[in-house]
Amino acid sequence: MDDLIRHEKQINHQLARYGVKFGIYKDGTFHERLFPFDTIPRIITAQEWEQLEKGLAQRVTALNLFLKDIYGKKQILADGIVPEDFVYRSPGYLPQCEGITPPGGIYSHISGIDLVKGKDGVWYILEDNLRIPSGASYPLIARELCRRCSPDTFRHNHIVDNRQYGQLLRQTMDSVSTGGINVVFTPGRYNAAYFEHSYLAEQSGAVLAEAGDLYVRDSVVYYRSIHGDQRVGALYRRVSDEYMDPLCFEPSSLIGIPNLMTAYRAGNVAVLNAFGNGAADDKGIYYFVPKMIRYYLGEEPILCNAPTYLPIDETDKKYIMDHLDTLVVKDVAEAGGYGVVFGSKLTKEKLEDLRQTILANPRRFIAQEVIDFQDLPIMDEGQKVERKADLRAFVLSGADKTVVWPSGLTRFSRNPDSFIVNSSQGGGFKDTWILSR
Repeated sequence: MDDLIRHEKQINHQLARYGVKFGIYKDGTFHERLFPFDTIPRIITAQEWEQLEKGLAQRVTALNLFLKDIYGKKQILADGIVPEDFVYRSPGYLPQCEGITPPGGIYSHISGIDLVKGKDGVWYILEDNLRIPSGASYPLIARELCRRCSPDTFRHNHIVDNRQYGQLLRQTMDSVSTGGINVVFTPGRYNAAYFEHSYLAEQSGAVLAEAGDLYVRDSVVYYRSIHGDQRVGALYRRVSDEYMDPLCFEPSSLIGIPNLMTAYRAGNVAVLNAFGNGAADDKGIYYFVPKMIRYYLGEEPILCNAPTYLPIDETDKKYIMDHLDTLVVKDVAEAGGYGVVFGSKLTKEKLEDLRQTILANPRRFIAQEVIDFQDLPIMDEGQKVERKADLRAFVLSGADKTVVWPSGLTRFSRNPDSFIVNSSQGGGFKDTWILSR
């Protein structure tokens, strides 16, 4: 591992040459910066990973069943497990998807599940990302560069190989394809994760396409190529729901494919991830996932949620109001570390403002206990220091199986006083080593 640390500058230089950057919009302006990589890996034992693998697959299976249910029979709502109005008021719920079952019955094909390991040794799920979770490409290319710089490190440590992600992605697309080529659909060069779009297209053998490359004719999606137009069977989209089809969602969108929804509704193209998945990764719906697991699978959840409270519940609301100064409050419509407020860091005036905001719109927020999660070592200007870190695990669900990629994106805060590790908040990333047996 010391050899990897010695090569840190070289590896980050190579990452920069490859264009491993993360773009963010700030004050209406696009800023692109390097996504800093720390060479000290997060290490997870084989035994610990086995438990995580089972728990992650269980969770994603239940979430897929929930999506199929709420856009179909709505049995979980009829049985009162999840409040009906809570689902329909979710910003991610799309009435346009009512009655549509995607090819293979899978809604979330690529799920990014965010976890932290508490100092009590327990792994807690913080968030489910079922729309367009990003990040798999970063540990994938970082591992490759580490392997080149220090091959002995990987000869002398028994680490599960992570190079199969592209193959897993291709198998997932193939399993739900309606016949035709696989496409990774990108909004273009100025998207924050454009590097990932192009890299995953290359790794999976898919075509990288923008809006101008695709069109719909007779409810079938086609790709314009120099060899003639080709039918698209699976579209791995990296564009938000509202911009995907200007004739169905946001009419001003210039990065969508007109009539895509017609082809999707007809069952002529698989869209990964499916439209409307935001109804299941809403931070408020997160509260109900353990109940979903019991309801659909008849099993106890293997992995824990962080202790969470809903202001729409009277008992929870009272607890939140009484303990607001010790809780973390999250806006369910925000992502990327935005809309997260720690009560302990607010003045009395700001705390009262937050209290009134929650009372005025309780569906908009959740509150959670602050988990004192583990710090991991990173190198900071030549010194080894400890920083907060989470893990984004990737679960791939095809028509025939659900697989947890034996790797993941470990993100860390570069601020010693911050619990926020998101890339958009200035964090860096690490490789995640799963030790083999």
